[in-house]
Amino acid sequence: MSPSHRGGGLSRRHFALALPSALLASGCAAPHRGTGRPGDPIVLTLLSHYASGELKEALRGPVDEWNATHDRVKVETTAVEFSDLLTTFMVRQAAGQGADILHPYCLWNGQLVRAGVLRPAPPEHAAEIRRGYGEAAVGAASVGGTVYGYPTEVQTYALYYNKRLLRAAGVDGPPRTWRELEDTAYRTTRRDRYGNTLVQGFGLSTYDDSTTVGQTLALLNAAGGTFVSEDGRSTAIDSPAGRAVFGLEHRLVAEGASDPGVNVYRAFASGQVAMVVSAGWWSGSLKALMGRDYRDVGVAPVPVPRAGDRPATLCTGFMLGVNTASRHPREAWEFLRWLNTGTVTVKGVTATRMSALQVSVGSLTGRAGDMRTLLGAGGTGRDPNLRPFLDALGYAVPEPNVPGAQRAKSLLRTSIEAMWTGQQSVDQALRTIRRQVDQEVSRAW
Repeated sequence: MSPSHRGGGLSRRHFALALPSALLASGCAAPHRGTGRPGDPIVLTLLSHYASGELKEALRGPVDEWNATHDRVKVETTAVEFSDLLTTFMVRQAAGQGADILHPYCLWNGQLVRAGVLRPAPPEHAAEIRRGYGEAAVGAASVGGTVYGYPTEVQTYALYYNKRLLRAAGVDGPPRTWRELEDTAYRTTRRDRYGNTLVQGFGLSTYDDSTTVGQTLALLNAAGGTFVSEDGRSTAIDSPAGRAVFGLEHRLVAEGASDPGVNVYRAFASGQVAMVVSAGWWSGSLKALMGRDYRDVGVAPVPVPRAGDRPATLCTGFMLGVNTASRHPREAWEFLRWLNTGTVTVKGVTATRMSALQVSVGSLTGRAGDMRTLLGAGGTGRDPNLRPFLDALGYAVPEPNVPGAQRAKSLLRTSIEAMWTGQQSVDQALRTIRRQVDQEVSRAW
């Protein structure tokens, strides 16, 4: 399941934040003469997963603006569903039909770099990216310290909680430490007289890779741990931090405070889950699903093991980069600079085109300044639940993107779920992950 489609068929794309639509169309209001050579255009192709609906329309706006104002270089977009995107990149590359500009999930960057698909950003673009984006976003768009593209969508993880359920259990506010998290989970769990769970204290879910693994890695990062070693050749989760996370999740399931078989996205919205760790895209979905009940939802930083520990969480994202096979890399990078650093201004609100695009479909970018400006437009800045995700841009840890990262993520999910369902102990799950993931990330690609 893609990080773009979660929640029982619900997508954040269907619940866009209330950004004035003029932000995306503003560039078309005053077209000017292009600077290229009419009659002899260069045509760049851009391949993404923005295949339908709001995503497709959101990208069309700035691309149409570029094409209307540039004569020498034109851009054509093509798209496939997210589930087919990585395979399409690889197959088209092997057939000599790769697009000039690619829009990969950053988890795949190591694999794409190893396969010779992504071109390193030229020095002036790399410097601009490092200067303009948060550290986590830059890290996600880099492999081995080399920047490969402009970050687009960025998602950070935080703790969602139901204020009404916490108050009913006598809890004054969201937990800040794991001891408080565990105590709050037990206190908010409710069962009927037959032992059936009515309310889960803490939502763990086997819904998809991004749900199962994302919440676990957010807690792992908060504990100071990492999934993959710094050199990318082995797993680092079999550590004190990893054991602490797995132990916490195992206790929550064993004590009945978590039921991984439940679709946590639906259950939380209906008041059947008190707390859950998830990404910022979910806020827009919850607001639309819950209506007036959304006032019961609060968001806080992911709890840390002990009071005084430094905050940390998970960051995932996408980026736009240039294919090594492109015949026009200079023009491709210039288009990406225009799209990702050029600004639009409407009614005093100024931000980059990509930030405006992402906010229009309910997402964030790694430009914290843009986000605070845009989310203050149209009244959306009054939602205090957005602030923890923005703040987390400053301390989030990017998802590991070593060459075998996608397969490693799937293997990690399998072991987590085996531990949750009692098929493996904490020790067995960690040993399995170490054996399988080490083999995956260390093999020659």
